[in-house]
Parts: sequence; C-alpha cells; structure tokens
Amino acid sequence: MIATLNATVDAVEEQLASDPSQTIDARDLARRLGTTEHHLRRMFSSLAGLPLSDYVRRRRMSLAAADLLTGDADLLTVAVRHGYGSTEAFNRAFRGVHGASPADVRRDGGPLSTQQRIRFHLTVHGGTPMDTRIVDLPATRLVGHARRVPLVHVGVNPAIAEHVAAIPVEETARLKALNDVEPTGVLAVSDDLDPDRAEGSELTYLHGVATTQRPAGLDTIEAAAGTWAVFRTEGPHPAALQEAWAATATEWLPSQPWQLRPGPEIVATLAFDPVAGTATCELWLPVEPA
Repeated sequence: MIATLNATVDAVEEQLASDPSQTIDARDLARRLGTTEHHLRRMFSSLAGLPLSDYVRRRRMSLAAADLLTGDADLLTVAVRHGYGSTEAFNRAFRGVHGASPADVRRDGGPLSTQQRIRFHLTVHGGTPMDTRIVDLPATRLVGHARRVPLVHVGVNPAIAEHVAAIPVEETARLKALNDVEPTGVLAVSDDLDPDRAEGSELTYLHGVATTQRPAGLDTIEAAAGTWAVFRTEGPHPAALQEAWAATATEWLPSQPWQLRPGPEIVATLAFDPVAGTATCELWLPVEPA
C-alpha cells in the first residue's frame, strides 16, 4: 500500500506538471493503481494527515504561487491555467491555502503556506501486537436509534454522547434482547462516512444491535455480506479504542493482504467500568483481499 500511495503522489505531480487545469479523478487514479477509491482515500488521509483532495488543492495553489512570483501573466491567465474559470474563484481558493490574495503575494512575495510533495514510508515499531481476527459474516441487519453527527478523531464526541444519553436504559435493554447474531452486544455503528475522514465531516451514528429480526419503529442499516477484520482493545476509554482505530491504518493495513471496503464501521463494547474509565471493545472494519 505504501508503494500505491507514493504512486498516487507521483501521478498527481505528473498531472499538475503537464496540465494543472485538469481535475484529478480519484476513482480513475485508484483503478489505474489496482486498488479502490474508498481504500485509497481512507489510507491517504490516515497516513498523510490530510485528505487527498486537500493535498491536491494545496499542491495546485503552491504551483500557482510560483507562477505568480516567477511569471508576468495576468491573474486571469494564471487562474485559468490552474483550473479556475474566474479570478474570483481563484482568489478564494488561493486565500484559503495561503491566507493572502494572489495580488498581495505578487506584490509582497508572501505570505505563503507552501505544500511540499509528500513521500510515504513504512516505519516498523516494536509495539504490542494487535489482537485481530478475520470473520466472514452474511448480510447483517443493524437496528437502533440513528443520528447525523460530526466526526471527531480524538476524545469524546459530544454529539454522540448527547445522543446516547438521551436513550432510556430500558430502551437499550430492549435492543440487547434483539441481538441474535454477531457482532454481539450493544453497538456503536458509524456509517456513510466521508471517504477522506475529514475532521468535522458528517456521518450517521447508530446506537443499536445486530439482529435477524425486523422490529418496527427503529432505524436500520443493512451491512452487506463480507469479511470483517475485528480488533480487540482494552484500556482507557475512548483513548485505547481511538489509538487502535488509527493504528489499523498506520500499521496493520499497510502490512496485511487486506484493504478496506465500503460499509459501516462498528464498535462492540464488551465491558465498561465507568468508575475507572476503562473498557474492553471490539472494532469491526469491513475488508476485502487487497
């Protein structure tokens, strides 16, 4: 996967060098590199620390800044050369990256926030092995109470905490009684996530269970049949879980013959100690052979 990500960067650079006005199609790029758009965008975002689309935009604006400082073309010509149909649209994009207008940069030489070309490297750490199992499941019905919430990478998600707190204890007990298939227990289901996993982007969060039943009055997410990688975590909650979630992208996936496939991502809480603030969880990620 590291080689694929570096090939992605090479392809982006080649496109920007040959014709910076053309849109870079992540789906076509993934197909040419023998992977999927879903996996490529998720892995790029996780390992680079910014979405692929943001990287392309920042590199485009870095090249545009060089154009402004080394050439004498008017602003409209520079804007069109870099894929913008008007100076107004170019101005907004340029200011969004550099914090200054193209005219200011041409006059003053800055300020500039230049995006350097990224290179990916796999560093092997001597950490604790991840407790992982691979499971094949038939099509799975997830039922419960859903809400659209913003994505939060670190710490407690206030919107999710508010949503779960508003669900009566007896309702959670009713949901647990419906659970008759894996994953077992009460589940935290994240679905319809932004492919780039950008902080603050919206997702559908469901507090519920897996079941073969069709109860009325509950929200439903249908998970397609397929393979799941299941990671067991123990420790401070939610820190241990979030660290494992990040490690799946930075350590496990780059070294395994699996790639992510579209589908909900599920956390099953097996045990929780509210006094100690610790939990034992299982993180279920939908995968397929790479």
